[in-house]
Amino acid sequence: MAAAQQLSHVYPLGSRVNEQGRLEVGGCDTVELAREFGTPCFVVAEDDIRARARAFMQAFVARSDDFEVVFASKAFPCTAVYRLLWEEGIGCDVAGAGELALALAAGVDPERIHMHGNAKSAAELRYALESGVGEVIVDNQRDLDLLEDLVPAVRGGRPQPVALRIAPGVSPETHPAISTGGPNTKFGFDLAHAAAAVERASSSPAVELRGLHMHIGSQIMELEPFRHALRALMALGEFDSYNLGGGLGVAYGAHDQPPSIEDYVAAKVDAVNDIAGPGKRILDEPGRALVANSCVTLYEVQTIKRNVETYVAVDGGMSDNLRPMLYGARYEAQVASRLGGGTRCHVVGKHCESGDVIIRDADLADPRPGDVLVVPATGAYGHAMVSQYNGALRPPVVFVKDGDARLVVRRDTYEDLLARDL
Repeated sequence: MAAAQQLSHVYPLGSRVNEQGRLEVGGCDTVELAREFGTPCFVVAEDDIRARARAFMQAFVARSDDFEVVFASKAFPCTAVYRLLWEEGIGCDVAGAGELALALAAGVDPERIHMHGNAKSAAELRYALESGVGEVIVDNQRDLDLLEDLVPAVRGGRPQPVALRIAPGVSPETHPAISTGGPNTKFGFDLAHAAAAVERASSSPAVELRGLHMHIGSQIMELEPFRHALRALMALGEFDSYNLGGGLGVAYGAHDQPPSIEDYVAAKVDAVNDIAGPGKRILDEPGRALVANSCVTLYEVQTIKRNVETYVAVDGGMSDNLRPMLYGARYEAQVASRLGGGTRCHVVGKHCESGDVIIRDADLADPRPGDVLVVPATGAYGHAMVSQYNGALRPPVVFVKDGDARLVVRRDTYEDLLARDL
């Protein structure tokens, strides 16, 4: 019963233990998926992403007449994910030219693409303007310098719609590495310089200032900080549009209890209505909350070492999940064919770093070499941060639905490792 409760909370919607005692995701046996596609492998339940996308859309429809939900695509920059969310009516924010190229290749309407970045180059902004992106999020005065140089030539005198990113000086309770709206951050205009940015953007013929943007951080489990942050922006005047960023936390383990999508949306819409006034356009940029729990990573156990502590080494690691090494992110795991616990161990990767530890103090059911290990909640920033450290072949992405599996990103080959060498 404990395993079943955990699956319903942390694993993709619809996951279950089948008659053979194996974990199923999207109707597919994870042991069979590992045999067919190899390991490591990102397995994504398509219906899970669609359900979360629809929950966001329905929550906003119920509370606002003028809104836009935008996928913070840095969480899972994959054309199949962009395309799926676009089919659900969700736009896209991109944090650079590479993500912009992926979004365009996926068929996202450029008018629904928002261009982010705290260090945009002239080439990136030119590409965005030439592609017809709907909005550029201005992060700094240099962005305005570049837009004033580029817009007359690229857009023929038509101003580029923009929003100004403001750091409201609010730091929610989350890891410092993913807190982005405090008083000392590399992102956006701080409040001391924001008024001058508003004045310049309002008077510049190169841009059309539509509103303000803020993003205070990620993996936020409390809703009150959004209200505090929005209140801080009111000193800059009244605007037609407010983009409140993303930030909704997700469950990485059975102990995590994030706010519901409905409560999160209600808190943000109510904050805008109460503080900025009714009739404003509201934008939101969920990333992690759309994709994290849709995905599991499959590994094969390679070795077991019983020293002072027990180490279970798998065929992936920091090359496919850097979050535990970057900021101590916690995950859970199960042996795909023997759910449960009983063996306290550290799940470690194959890479040449002592810090290559995926899960400290995992509780697995008698792990053995050859077992398939399943780590849930890896849809956000797994594929996004994948690397070729130690010559690792970047893992495939497999979509599963109703018992069918389809490859949407293939695994690297050794030829791929050499493709850029001259």
